[in-house]
Amino acid sequence: MTLMDKAKAMEEQLVAWRREIHMNPELGFEEEHTSRLVADSLRDMGIEVEVGVAETGVVARIGEGRPAVGIRADMDALPIEEANDVPYRSRRPGLMHACGHDAHTSMLLGVASLINELPDRPRGEIRLLFQPSEEKWRVQDGHSGGSLMVEEKALDGLDAVIACHVASGRPVGEVRVCDGFSMAAPDVFEAKIIGEGTHGATPNHGLDPIWLQAQVVNALQAIRSRRRDPTERSVVSVGAIHAGVADNVIPNEVLMTGTIRTFEQEAREEIHRLVEEAFALVRHFGGDYELQISTGYPPLYNDPAVSELIRTVAADMLGADRSGEGEPIMAGEDFAFMTQKAPGAMLRLGAQLDDVNRPHHSPIFDIHEGCLPVGVGVMAESALRLLRQHGG
Repeated sequence: MTLMDKAKAMEEQLVAWRREIHMNPELGFEEEHTSRLVADSLRDMGIEVEVGVAETGVVARIGEGRPAVGIRADMDALPIEEANDVPYRSRRPGLMHACGHDAHTSMLLGVASLINELPDRPRGEIRLLFQPSEEKWRVQDGHSGGSLMVEEKALDGLDAVIACHVASGRPVGEVRVCDGFSMAAPDVFEAKIIGEGTHGATPNHGLDPIWLQAQVVNALQAIRSRRRDPTERSVVSVGAIHAGVADNVIPNEVLMTGTIRTFEQEAREEIHRLVEEAFALVRHFGGDYELQISTGYPPLYNDPAVSELIRTVAADMLGADRSGEGEPIMAGEDFAFMTQKAPGAMLRLGAQLDDVNRPHHSPIFDIHEGCLPVGVGVMAESALRLLRQHGG
């Protein structure tokens, strides 16, 4: 049997793992049930595990010494109420695996089983990184699960690191890997625009902060279209505006939040400055503002050599028509901390369930579980080839 044949033979177990995790979603740094399932499953395979890494993460090793290749899966869910009417729907109100982390975790368990049973593994170590809290950036200490795993030295000594992310809008069995910057740095701005409240019938007796924010929104949207190179990959979006409680009262202030997405550090710093300039407009009209810009994950950089190796593996295992270079997207991903520590890349795995649009972070997100053995086979073979490439 080929490695892909062995992966396909595991499909029933992969689906069982995925559904158990899907039915019991947990937020970042709260993945107690998921961590226990992972640790117990690995122990059943005869693999020693280290628990409590980055609080609720699990690290396991197959083999030892150098070279060493890491494979990462994230485990956390989102604060979303699931709308899918399926037997494996979330059992926890207000929580849902709406981004595929349940699939990522089950696939890495499959990779562990597959590689652990190989009698002729290359020399060296395969390190399994079951990471908590990809979705959650903890403000109080400035950590996500990925950054905390790096800080706690879970990636020390790795020659390469890889990861997989399901893509709900791409056909099952398709693998795409982008070279270079593939996902953006996601920064957040929070602001208060301060005016002077008054009766809605006499706006001239105060200073309308809702009118002030309209000027700011226009200026924010002009950053990308008029203040920066129009071919640059960046975006500024307003996500929320809150003001007022009554139809006939002009409020004192408006609260706004939004996101800034960039790839290059120069663009990141300059757009931060231009966002500040946009809010400063309110002072020209007699208003004031408070603005805080929080820096999030770095942009995800895929090492071109690692990306090419994964594409070659996918072409060999699935056919050349199922493998290719992907396009950069503006979403953020904390695997970026890991690829700063070791050369690495994230592959995108086609997982489209049906003709319904099921976007990530949506209440109707779901995947075709036939993608699971495909991801297991490609990741396992990629890790083994990376070992050999580095002398294993």
